[in-house]
Amino acid sequence: MPGALSRREFLGSMALGAAAIQSRAAAQSQARVVVVGGGFGGATCARELRRSGFDVALVDPDPVYTACPLSNAVLAGLRPIEAQQFGHDSLERMGIGIVRQRAIHVAPQDRRIVLEDGSALGYDRLVLSPGIDIRFDALPGYDEAAAAVLPHAWKAGEQTTLLRRQLEAMDDGGTVIITAPSNPFRCPPGPYERASLIAHYLKTHKPRSKLLILDAKDAFSKQRLFLAAWQSLYPNIIEWVPLSSGGKVIEVDPKARTLVTDFGRHTGDVVNVIPPQRAGQVAQATGVADRTGWCPIDPVTFESRLQPSIHVIGDAAIAGGMPKSAFSANAQGKVCAAAIARLLRGQEPVEPKLINTCYSLVAPEYGISVAGVYRPVNGVLTDVEGAGGTSPMDAPPSFRAQEAVYAEAWFKTITAEVFG
Repeated sequence: MPGALSRREFLGSMALGAAAIQSRAAAQSQARVVVVGGGFGGATCARELRRSGFDVALVDPDPVYTACPLSNAVLAGLRPIEAQQFGHDSLERMGIGIVRQRAIHVAPQDRRIVLEDGSALGYDRLVLSPGIDIRFDALPGYDEAAAAVLPHAWKAGEQTTLLRRQLEAMDDGGTVIITAPSNPFRCPPGPYERASLIAHYLKTHKPRSKLLILDAKDAFSKQRLFLAAWQSLYPNIIEWVPLSSGGKVIEVDPKARTLVTDFGRHTGDVVNVIPPQRAGQVAQATGVADRTGWCPIDPVTFESRLQPSIHVIGDAAIAGGMPKSAFSANAQGKVCAAAIARLLRGQEPVEPKLINTCYSLVAPEYGISVAGVYRPVNGVLTDVEGAGGTSPMDAPPSFRAQEAVYAEAWFKTITAEVFG
């Protein structure tokens, strides 16, 4: 038959095809991706890249990662801090190299990352998932020493347990003050969930106590749901002072446990200062953060707009309408890993859609949530209209209780996926 291959030609073409596949596989296996940061974003990205067959190194100095979601329940005595702690053993079993050092500097031109012992790792692609750093230069009077007295507890761990001990030691009839920063910051509903659960603790154990929120904003995430819940559950405990009523803190006096605003001074028995934040230090040192302190990215690949071949995910990234949350970081880790895999194979990345769901506990059996879907529009991640929403305002107690169950189930599911 004209055009038919002989047996020898057929076997030869099969051999050439197999050789080409092996060559591509070899090139893929030789490509190295270094991921900095072992939280929800970094651990997810490393796992997905390894599943795609790449050589992956995860750089994180901490053998134990303490998760922020649900850590406010630790403050209220509803769960132990140990329930928030996870390791990276499962990633190591997958063949991911775990490097227990701090990343100090990146040389983008050489594609090398320098570690604290002076050694270096080469990479074909670098993923930064450094989370946040507290801006100790942003609020006069509040520095690292002040945080030992007035904890921020915005990085879960020792600060969380410190704030918990202070709440336990406070006399009944005391005043707790929480400051909330202006946007952007990690976990937009976090200060208000924290206020809710601390109020639950006060109502249960120290009912003559009060809680004051000094806010640098006039609006916040899930505001109507929180305010309605506070009116129902904590009407004589929580007072929220917005920006327009003098809520913005402009100075801190740690010794006097006093916060200064344009409208006056507020002294508390327990003071939780949540200050402004920025992308983690390695992002600053690498040159992927702009003047805002956060990192502009391509929303399709999460590649830095300032440094090629470096990707930024999680809280550090400027992700448009997508909030800084654990669920967002997890979703971004997956999208980033898929984009890197295609780039290293010489393929065009696929435009993604990303999902975020955020649960907040107002009380042990009272949960509320917000969900959103995002896609790139004009170079920015943008809400898909009509694809998300919040808990209904008029939901019955049974619905709120079920959302609290969902919050715990979500946490177990995502931590099992990322760290299990």
